Amino acid sequence: MNLNINQINKYKNKSYSSLHRTSKELFHKFIRLRDTDENGYGKCIATGKPLRYGTKEAQAGHFFAAGKYKALEFNEDNVNLQSLQDNYYGHDFATYAINLRNKIGDDRFDKLNQLALISKREKFPEDRYLMIEIIEIYKVKVKELAKGKMFEVK
Repeated sequence: MNLNINQINKYKNKSYSSLHRTSKELFHKFIRLRDTDENGYGKCIATGKPLRYGTKEAQAGHFFAAGKYKALEFNEDNVNLQSLQDNYYGHDFATYAINLRNKIGDDRFDKLNQLALISKREKFPEDRYLMIEIIEIYKVKVKELAKGKMFEVK
């Protein structure tokens, strides 16, 4: 996406940390909407536990932890609907891997693993423009997904 001057100026008074927080909120909302049906129900990628959009229990969980793999923090294949318990207190990595491979296929799963190896070796830049781009992209994606839902998306 190429940002225009109006999009950039809209965020000129925002700090990097504020932009990062907003980009995470929108991206995670997108993941939760993507992984639930039109009524807001989905399943935890790690355990298959039923989850409902809009509850504290329905999280956007990273396969490769965002803190250790910064370049994968906003990778759609790396982040999936996950229960609070599995997301915060640990999940069965092997089961998550099997379910993720089944969901995205062998090629994308292998590419994700390659990106993780590269991410460990490279420093991820704190880039204001990247955060603005992520915000603008996921505002549109959330709005589009919300149209297909039978509940109010907040």
